[in-house]
Amino acid sequence: MLSLLAMFALVTWQVAADNPLRGLDERADRAVIGHGPAGMTEFLADLGSMQVALPVLTCAIAWALVRGARREPLYAVLTMAAVPLLVVPLKDWIARPGPLTEDTGYYPSGHAATAAVAYGAAALLFASYTKRSWMMPVAAVLLTVATGIGLVLRGYHWPLDVLGSWFLSGLLLLPLGLSRRSRRRSSSRTHRC
Repeated sequence: MLSLLAMFALVTWQVAADNPLRGLDERADRAVIGHGPAGMTEFLADLGSMQVALPVLTCAIAWALVRGARREPLYAVLTMAAVPLLVVPLKDWIARPGPLTEDTGYYPSGHAATAAVAYGAAALLFASYTKRSWMMPVAAVLLTVATGIGLVLRGYHWPLDVLGSWFLSGLLLLPLGLSRRSRRRSSSRTHRC
């Protein structure tokens, strides 16, 4: 947890204070904007929209509720609700202009945070009910990284906007991950008795 918090603070400070990492970030972004097939990069960027990510999370919550879970679905809902509550004020406070516009409010990326939290929470919820529980988190990471790549290649966000969102999302997902872990421990003790 402390490492995620430290990394989020470092990236936020670099972006807000216009430090050297921000300059490197902007140069790297300018070198990759527009690369890749436009249709594919747009599709990848759209994976972070509420219209795509929220239904995935909703299905996972419904599945967990049907299977009898109560605490984890509640944590997933609260985690997703925290995304705009944290991201919007940060966007206003940092007021970073976008790669292709002078408009501000690009750090941290709401789409990257939405993807990371929605797919990460869904993976944690589904993983409890699958034989190969490692597959769900791997799928969530792949979807989250694909979203970030799409956002950067399309010029919607700088790389640090995406990276900062991932660190913030990791912090938000910790309670759900810890809850799932404690539930697995208690169920394994019950099965041994």
